Amino acid sequence: MTQTRREPVGVHRHSDTALTENAPCAVLSVDPTGVVTAANRHARVLLPTAGIGAPLTAAAPRWLADAHDHMTGHPIHDDADDVAGIVGSVPSEGGPRWVEAHARPTGDGTVTWWLLDVTELREARAALHTEQGRAAFLSEVSSRLLGSLNVQRCMEITAELATSHLCDAAVVIAPARRGSHATVVSVRGGGTTLGELGGDPAEVAGLAEALQGFPPVPSRWLDPTTAPAWLVPPGVGGVGSVVVTPLPGHGVPAGALVLLRTTDGDGAFAEDEEIFSRLFAVRAGNAMSAARLYAQQASITETLMRELLPPTVQQLDGVEFAARYRPSQDEERIGGDFYDVHPVGGAGKPDESLVVLGDVCGKGLDAAVMTGKIRSGLRALLPFADDHLRLLQLLNAALLDADDTRFATLVLASVRRAGGTARLRLTCGGHPAPLVVRSDGTVAEVATAGTLVGALPEVTATTAEVTLGPGETCLLYTDGITEARGGPFGDEQFGDDRLHDALAGCAGMPADAVVERIQMLASQWVGRRRHDDMAVFAVTAPRGQHLTAVGGHGRGRYTA
Repeated sequence: MTQTRREPVGVHRHSDTALTENAPCAVLSVDPTGVVTAANRHARVLLPTAGIGAPLTAAAPRWLADAHDHMTGHPIHDDADDVAGIVGSVPSEGGPRWVEAHARPTGDGTVTWWLLDVTELREARAALHTEQGRAAFLSEVSSRLLGSLNVQRCMEITAELATSHLCDAAVVIAPARRGSHATVVSVRGGGTTLGELGGDPAEVAGLAEALQGFPPVPSRWLDPTTAPAWLVPPGVGGVGSVVVTPLPGHGVPAGALVLLRTTDGDGAFAEDEEIFSRLFAVRAGNAMSAARLYAQQASITETLMRELLPPTVQQLDGVEFAARYRPSQDEERIGGDFYDVHPVGGAGKPDESLVVLGDVCGKGLDAAVMTGKIRSGLRALLPFADDHLRLLQLLNAALLDADDTRFATLVLASVRRAGGTARLRLTCGGHPAPLVVRSDGTVAEVATAGTLVGALPEVTATTAEVTLGPGETCLLYTDGITEARGGPFGDEQFGDDRLHDALAGCAGMPADAVVERIQMLASQWVGRRRHDDMAVFAVTAPRGQHLTAVGGHGRGRYTA
């Protein structure tokens, strides 16, 4: 099969005029005995000793002479190209020049060599290859760092990537916290180590400034021999070059990065390598700063949310309390429904507790914020807990003064034990009336009603008193239960009748079992459909002989 030959640019095979002084590249003719017979002006510049009559072995580099010997010992036919495109270096005052040699034999055994200077082309290709590698590296940096919002993990990734691409050892230093700097140290081939900075940053030129976010100091200004021992990781030999660069963050410094090269490693950092290391530091710093901001916000959110979460309820003086809450969005933990239990006993009623169940207009975080305000307001108004209407009026005035358009519905229940029964005073402020389930399964609605809280200048309400016999339960609930839409067609409310039937089936059950069943039935009714916040609270009178706990804690004691 005939092989296609490659023709170098500017090379012509048809006449001797290609050897003129106007040829675009160096051209050299060598006779069968290895003597130069012609050299144009470019050839004389490239190979100063290549005069006519000079042996090729003396006039040209060894690689070109060897190629010519191969040529004359293995004649190249017109359809072959054994030695075309050979590349080698040629010494010059400005440094080695890279030449691509193409041979063209003639019929009398003379070989004409076309020598193309490809130094700039090779440099451009090398630079392109380097930039492609750096772009791929920065892409990897972004991908790996953005995949984590953990500060320590971001520091570890930064150190690992630095030692795999930029240096022999790296030290990532976090901003000072409580007087110390957390660090991650990485050594090429040796993994990462967590720790704290073992010395004063001021001992390293540029490090204290980098930690404050100031521009880096060029590595050529830093004497690597002055690097303190605490900065050089164990197992690293002599330090040959050091780069100290800040890790820029979002408005505040994210720390500093120290890159170390050993004396037997990749050599000193070139200027373009320092610039690239700063680009790397920018991405790493942004990722670390984002992770630190996320951690701070998560901590603040957790602290604030802890105050908004429903409290844990328990048995008090033999009376059982139990509650369940389900926010409108299952992935959220807070919403507009809430409940609280406050011990408010005083003279004549030493063991009385105030149960509050409420529903704030709206859903999600905004409703939860309003919930927090109401709960705080109720806590401050506990001295008025003996007078439900007065308490609601004061809370109503406070909400109106807050200039907030949100309002709430509330039900208050003052609970105290009286022998084997529980006595309740119940007052509703725009809230669904509580339900009582007797020991025989009869369900009755408590006769209390009132106006919304935080909507009108005046609040009116009626208070009802209820006595629960042993094992009987009073259920407080929000409209998220009765208005939950579901069923076979997904558009029917759970409704009052279903709630009454469900509660009738809970006669004699413990308070915890009652709220669990009501919440479960309502949740099954809505399935995976959208729903409002749901909250239920049960108060159950002592069931004969029972175990009481002192203050709701401890081993308790049996009483009749």
